[in-house]
Amino acid sequence: MMRLPVELGSIVISKAGRDRGRLFLVVAEVDDDFVMVANGALRKMDRQKKKRRRHLKPTGTVVQAVRERLTEGRPIEDHELRAWLSEEEEKLVQV
Repeated sequence: MMRLPVELGSIVISKAGRDRGRLFLVVAEVDDDFVMVANGALRKMDRQKKKRRRHLKPTGTVVQAVRERLTEGRPIEDHELRAWLSEEEEKLVQV
């Protein structure tokens, strides 16, 4: 079984820690083991959470707008993060 990558702009589900089961967006890659995640509510862009890649489960969705804006150095607002994550949460609930 092939594992989906945890990359910049990916929507992921936390598998470990206090935030287990919550949706996050990958907003930065630290190194091979760690990424920075935010969800616009508990973890805002100014207080991102450092998580191990192995503690995250990719949903298979990559938000290209996030990826493009972060690589260009343009800011992302917390309300935008919440909107992207709520769209993905609706898809997951429907399945």
